[in-house]
Amino acid sequence: MPDGLPDLPPSLSAERDGEVLRLQLNRPEKRNALNDPTVLGLDALFSALPTDVRAVVLEGEGAHFCAGLDLSELTERDATAGVHHSMMWHRAFEKIQFGPVPVIAVLKGAVIGGGLELACAAHIRVAERSAFYALPEGQRGIFVGGGASVRLPRLVGVARMMDMMLTGRTYSADEGVPLGFSQYLAEPGEGAAKAMELARKVAGNAPMTNLALLQVLPRIAEANPATGFVTEALMAAIAQSDREAKARLRDFLDKRAAKVAPPQSGA
Repeated sequence: MPDGLPDLPPSLSAERDGEVLRLQLNRPEKRNALNDPTVLGLDALFSALPTDVRAVVLEGEGAHFCAGLDLSELTERDATAGVHHSMMWHRAFEKIQFGPVPVIAVLKGAVIGGGLELACAAHIRVAERSAFYALPEGQRGIFVGGGASVRLPRLVGVARMMDMMLTGRTYSADEGVPLGFSQYLAEPGEGAAKAMELARKVAGNAPMTNLALLQVLPRIAEANPATGFVTEALMAAIAQSDREAKARLRDFLDKRAAKVAPPQSGA
């Protein structure tokens, strides 16, 4: 594949837009349901991102982001094989969450089961108003296996996730922003543009700051306070000693950098 990207399965496509990589789930006839080649392709891509990629926008082709595990390809597995299959998903999604660059997901239509698990691994989620969230595993007689039991409660709470799985409850995009399913709400057809705007913004951050936010902040949040404070102090010292940080601070002090402005309506 051009641009230094690894070969991807037909269910994934990627193209460069400057420092941003646009990555697309490409199975619209299946509502972008995830099969093993797709998950392994995600693993391969995030294991070998070119060093000049500074952000990734993750989208779904067609009307839906991702309807979860492709149940038509689900095969009978014994317990051991089932554990290994789940861990394969964990490895791929962990490389997204703790990968080298921020990932912005564009959510629309179905964000269900494994699709919601994939969305949770992204760092920023932009939901179009068509998006809806569900975990139908409870009604299917199965359990989540792509990391939802770890990631989703940190976003929306254990009780809400339990309710979704016990009762089949779904949430709309409008409900999802205040509850934590997404951080941004966009009108139909405008999610990708908003995601690209955000991606270009985060790509312009100092690399050391983005590294700290992706790798260190989540771990500080899960550490005991004493460990968290020490880790924060160490990371603050490392970040401010970086050459680019010094240059950016000089620009601000010399009034060459923009000041923080109040939020615009709808931003």
